[in-house]
Amino acid sequence: MNRNIRLPSAKSLISTAASVTATAMLLRSFTRDLIPDELRHFFFNRLHHLLSTFSNEISVIIDEFDGLNKNQLFEAAEIYIATIPNPSTKCFRASLPEKEKKIHVSIGRNEELVDTFSGIKLKWSLVSEETQARYIPYSSGYNYSMKSEVKYIVLCFHQKHKIKVIDEYLPFILEKSKSLKEEKKTLKLHTLKTERNYDPHIRTSPWQSVILDHPSNFETLAMDDDMKTMIVDDLDRFLKRKEFYRKVGKAWKRGYLLFGPPGTGKSSLIAAMANYLNFDVYDLELTDIRCNSDLRKLVISTANRSILVVEDIDASIDLSQRKKGEPKPPPQLFFLGQSSQEPKVTLSGLLNFIDGLWSSCGDERIIVFTTNHIEKLDPALLRPGRMDVHIHMTYCSPCGFRRLVNNYLGMTGPHPLALEAEGLISSTKVTPAEVGEQLLKSDDPAVALKGLIEFLDCKKESEMSGEEEEEEEVTTKQEEENNSLMGWEEGLENENEVPIEFLGGNF
Repeated sequence: MNRNIRLPSAKSLISTAASVTATAMLLRSFTRDLIPDELRHFFFNRLHHLLSTFSNEISVIIDEFDGLNKNQLFEAAEIYIATIPNPSTKCFRASLPEKEKKIHVSIGRNEELVDTFSGIKLKWSLVSEETQARYIPYSSGYNYSMKSEVKYIVLCFHQKHKIKVIDEYLPFILEKSKSLKEEKKTLKLHTLKTERNYDPHIRTSPWQSVILDHPSNFETLAMDDDMKTMIVDDLDRFLKRKEFYRKVGKAWKRGYLLFGPPGTGKSSLIAAMANYLNFDVYDLELTDIRCNSDLRKLVISTANRSILVVEDIDASIDLSQRKKGEPKPPPQLFFLGQSSQEPKVTLSGLLNFIDGLWSSCGDERIIVFTTNHIEKLDPALLRPGRMDVHIHMTYCSPCGFRRLVNNYLGMTGPHPLALEAEGLISSTKVTPAEVGEQLLKSDDPAVALKGLIEFLDCKKESEMSGEEEEEEEVTTKQEEENNSLMGWEEGLENENEVPIEFLGGNF
């Protein structure tokens, strides 16, 4: 055996490694410049497929979207894998949203986590790919670029456990994620993205959200106790009747119409419902939607267990076409590049969104319409099945006043000034918002109540003077009409001829 073998020196090893590295970088640059991307992707995919045939490991790809909807399994897996303890993971994402107390931890991009279930070893990884910038034209005359992110989760395991993973492990993740989501859920208020940060042709959520930290609840709500009890009982009954809705062939949703003067607490009632149900709120502004198809996409993209709110519905959509005797407007022609600033959501599109086929794309949803003028609404919107519960938000009642005094001044027992103010409220049209504003002016109950009594006295005098002026206007108008009629009759007697204009020019 020859013992005189000379090992290469460290200098020659470094030189060889540098040459190999330089050659590899040169080849990489050469292939990137001369070989098309499609051909390179095809080659690597075929190579990956060839190597996978020699492996006993299979992969399950969980995409972020399933058609038009968000993939529920993706959301469940994303929540679940963040709870897997794995010391070897080197990258996590951590965030503390505003007004939240718990830190949110999620897996980093392209990191791998290992989980075990019934003795089965499973590997999770989150893959995130950023697409190239796209230039999107809008009707306002400017273009802008926008980046989009494509995400999917990969689950790898031995192929002999395929049935057990699909039939037992994945359903376990769905149930586990539901409980985890409810434990750390923070209510969100969702609103539509603007044109600058939303492209309907790219599959990203059209909604942006903020923390809903509204303190309103049914205990502090200035409403009659009987009305509050009726609303709470109706909500509880709705939550328990999933199988009943399916049995009778109805979508699992409930419609509420809140109507009444401004300042009567419609928004506070919506917030109280959201806090009671622990449902997110989606604020849908119909004037910001371009057409009925966009409305359908928005409805699909809302989550289950949510409240969809359309405020001031009478001002959000033109219902004049449904008035009797009015002809439909002629169809308008639009050319490429031409747009209209007027909202294109129609009444039929709105009705289809409420109780048509598209309304069944989701479960456990509350739809709330608000209006200050219920008489302006089309009867088609008001029937059961669309707006199931009509809630009249009235002026402040004695019961509501006692609740406001308790909320603002901490008074539970009788007080002479409170009793005097309560008597004035019974005979004055004043909203809970106005009463609350007066009670905020002083921390001293006596001072606050005196100020409220003065305000109510002035308001009552103003109402009485307004009623007198209205009666005088009506009386004056009737006298003018009577005088005009008497003059016309006198003219007929004197001149013995019929005025042509009065009969519409028939003669």
